[in-house]
Amino acid sequence: MSARRLGFFLLTFLIVGLSLLPFLWFVDTSLKSAVQVTAIPPTVVPEGSLAFYRSAVRNYNLLHFLRNSAIVAGLTTLITIGLGTFAGYALARLRFRFKGLFLGALLVVSMFPQISMAGPIWRILRSLGWLNSYQGLIIPYVTLTLPLGVWILASFFKELPAEIEDAARVDGAGHVQTLFRIVVPLAAPGVFTAAILVFIYAWNEFFFALLVMTQQKYQTLPVGIALFQGQYTLPWGEIAAASTVATVPIVLVVFFFQRRIVSGLAAGAVKG
Repeated sequence: MSARRLGFFLLTFLIVGLSLLPFLWFVDTSLKSAVQVTAIPPTVVPEGSLAFYRSAVRNYNLLHFLRNSAIVAGLTTLITIGLGTFAGYALARLRFRFKGLFLGALLVVSMFPQISMAGPIWRILRSLGWLNSYQGLIIPYVTLTLPLGVWILASFFKELPAEIEDAARVDGAGHVQTLFRIVVPLAAPGVFTAAILVFIYAWNEFFFALLVMTQQKYQTLPVGIALFQGQYTLPWGEIAAASTVATVPIVLVVFFFQRRIVSGLAAGAVKG
């Protein structure tokens, strides 16, 4: 192995190691006993105990928070991809004035800092009576993720040959039939990529979830874990176990679909 390749390998190993270190530390802590967690000096090899996982489920409503996150992230993804499909297809095929300006404004909106929108969104949700409700969190998430979804989907739809859609219409297919039977299947990598990114955002989001969900009944995993409280100290073992449970679904999704995600992002970059 040449020195250049060895240096590249070591640099890659260092970057990956530093990125994974916090997660591995939490997994290691979650498998320790209560004595090991507070031991000085700290131990590295855990006992392999699942006591913290059982405690997180029984004493801290971990499954309840997990269900809320699944509901919010799942519905946010379905609504965003549904609306984004129509909007992206319209932007890809229709010609109208100020289209470039509209796309630019759409991208700018997606870059707004969350804190700048917190006050107006909270006031609107309160006036609608939607604080501490699923829709009170799903609607802001859709608002925040829709611009990115539209951008990704529009770039894929735009590069599909229009002749295929013309042929479908000649055969009698309507616009909606053409969209869902011809266009969406051909743009599946882009649709899948957008869905994964939206789901990950909604699953991990913390700020709006903390702002809107003040009742434990509707809190999602990030907020629920952040509010774990012990009688005298923070329950680090249960926090580590719950954080591992919250991270594993995202790791599995990215691990199993990494090729499709990468191909979708790369194709969108080239075609866009």
